[in-house]
Amino acid sequence: MMNVVLGVLLLVLGGLTPFPAAADVFCDNLKVVAATLPKNTSSSPVHFATATVGQAPNVVYALALCRGDVVNGSACGECVANTFDKIFNATPPEQQCYPYFYYYGDCTLIFSSDNILDPSSTTEQNDDTPFERWNIKNVTGDVSLIVGLIHELLVETVQRAASTTPRRFATGVMDSGTNFPLVYSLAQCTPDLSAGDCLACLSRLLGMVNSTMSLRMGAQIHVIRCYFRYEAYMFYNSQPMLHLGPPLAPAPAPTPKHKGGMSKLWAIPMVVIPLVAVAFLCFIFYFRRHTRQRKGKVGSRRTQDMQGEEQLVWEGKNSEFSVFEFDQVLEATNNFSEENKLGQGGFGAVYKGLFPEGLEVAVKRLASHSGQGFTEFKNEVQLIAKLQHSNLVRLLGCCSQGEEKILVYEYLPNKSLDFFIFDENKRALLDWYKLLATIEGIAHGLNYLHKHSRLRVIHRDLKPSNILLDSEMNPKISDFGLAKIFSSNNNEGNTTRRVVGTYGYMAPEYASEGIFSIKSDVFSFGVIILEILSGKRNSGSHQCGDFINLLGYAWQLWEEGRWIELVDSSLLPNRHSEEMTRCINIALLCVQENAADRPNMSDVVAMLSSETMILAEPKQPAYFNVRVGNEEASTPAESCSINDMTISVTTPR
Repeated sequence: MMNVVLGVLLLVLGGLTPFPAAADVFCDNLKVVAATLPKNTSSSPVHFATATVGQAPNVVYALALCRGDVVNGSACGECVANTFDKIFNATPPEQQCYPYFYYYGDCTLIFSSDNILDPSSTTEQNDDTPFERWNIKNVTGDVSLIVGLIHELLVETVQRAASTTPRRFATGVMDSGTNFPLVYSLAQCTPDLSAGDCLACLSRLLGMVNSTMSLRMGAQIHVIRCYFRYEAYMFYNSQPMLHLGPPLAPAPAPTPKHKGGMSKLWAIPMVVIPLVAVAFLCFIFYFRRHTRQRKGKVGSRRTQDMQGEEQLVWEGKNSEFSVFEFDQVLEATNNFSEENKLGQGGFGAVYKGLFPEGLEVAVKRLASHSGQGFTEFKNEVQLIAKLQHSNLVRLLGCCSQGEEKILVYEYLPNKSLDFFIFDENKRALLDWYKLLATIEGIAHGLNYLHKHSRLRVIHRDLKPSNILLDSEMNPKISDFGLAKIFSSNNNEGNTTRRVVGTYGYMAPEYASEGIFSIKSDVFSFGVIILEILSGKRNSGSHQCGDFINLLGYAWQLWEEGRWIELVDSSLLPNRHSEEMTRCINIALLCVQENAADRPNMSDVVAMLSSETMILAEPKQPAYFNVRVGNEEASTPAESCSINDMTISVTTPR
């Protein structure tokens, strides 16, 4: 039997009605609940049940939830039953039947004479006072590294829990790479919460982890509808769903075995792709004129025909990545029919595909005349196949035949972020909680690319059309054709050939000098926040007040204390004014003129996760002088990409 009783945490829930006058009637009703609730919780597929017994003022509202790793129904029911036994045997007797929050390790039980069964009311109650228990020991060793990783672990676990159906449950583990022990995390909401409400509930708790408390080696924080916990030991009964660790040092380049062959393959301009565990990716391109070999199995080897032409061959083991036949892709997309077309990007069209086994995919067919050639194609394949994060789109495979270069992704049914935020009717489908979750999700994905992935990656073309949305509206960063790879000790690069990207989201140092860094992506992220809040594009055919871009307009409103005029009226800014003010503040910090003044993404994640962190005052943003009718503007209006297509221009030097 599982270790059911780890301890009891008693919390008088703020705002709940005190012990009823007719205590015996209330207790009788509670005993009726105790007779049925354990069995109902045990038999529920998600091990969650509610009950209502009696009439006001002695009505009993109750809910029970077993922890997500409790898969045995009888163990779940036994935990709830044991919790009731503890209640009815409480000492002194007057504590029996008092509306308490009971937590017994493997299950949670709450009952009250107030209606706690309405998810909307319990998730919005400010007087739902959290229970907090902190480990008395502090973090030792490399404190800044470990505290940062713990915070990132909690954020990732909270995100995963909110997006996981049907149980709204997630676990994780953090390996700091030092002598500090492994840290385990857990987050859970009641399954009747939506993804947005669950994330809002858990984010509220996460915001309580301020800089002092986050130095502790463990904590538990609970409210009615959600809770999370982390400890320097394993306290749950399943394998962690998430694994977090520090970036790995880049591996040395493999020793060339053939003259002029493999050594050229690995001469990627920025860094050598590292080995990860026992599997690694190696892509070889060559043209073939006469024969076409079947590709589709993982573990194929490098081959070359007598004419010296190259084709794409996959090497590696135990991977979900596939190399598809061109005929397979044609059949899946109905010969790239217009009916299957999902959209048109700067480097080609995207089509919906359906394979015979029922797998829905998104097929990116790169245009032969586009600027994305073999280098960009190889970039995207090598990058996405290695990157694994809940806020990054997943690459399933690729295909190459002659001039055809094709990428096959997971299919995300809700299209891209710009499809919603720039359409007045569709914006109504996204409430503030969903938009805030979108902002936070993009931040986590970008922070992973910059800090926690095996490779340090700069996206270089972050914009709403490259943020895809899954079935629960969770954001996923896509389109890595322009991304650059760096070693762990290198943060900046420059291009001597061309500047690529979209001007409305392009940092000034990159647009004018070709210098790009992680702070370039931070700038793009700041623009996206402002666009999400306002429902307006940063650049386009419209003007914003006295400015032709959103940045100058936002800065003017911020300086004059009129920030509320920036926010789209459909978001009810008066109701969420503090959160929206923080988001605008963060956005303006991200779009500052000087790259050194901008925060990095780990700072942004911390600012978004904490309601108590004091934010710096932003400086004047980039492109602030671009005003309507200003002939001395620092950037001409025609440089804005009105159609949001990716642009390539010669770098001014």
